[in-house]
Amino acid sequence: MEIKILGTGCQKCKTLERMTHEVIIENNIDASVSKVEDIMDIMKYGIIATPGLVINESVVISGRLPSKDEIKTQIEKSTNG
Repeated sequence: MEIKILGTGCQKCKTLERMTHEVIIENNIDASVSKVEDIMDIMKYGIIATPGLVINESVVISGRLPSKDEIKTQIEKSTNG
């Protein structure tokens, strides 16, 4: 599973990245997490506001900071198809 955090480096983007790592570790999820900070790359995903959470190239959350439970739920949805 490939997870991307979209954001130019604001505090919410950093928090989303940290929380995503925590969810993966706490739930023993096999996933790689990367950060996309280049604005041109972020724009390719069609989001209006950051932070953005992308799982397997699908935007699942954008423009707000989700809870850890919501992050976990989105990962599980992507895993189960």
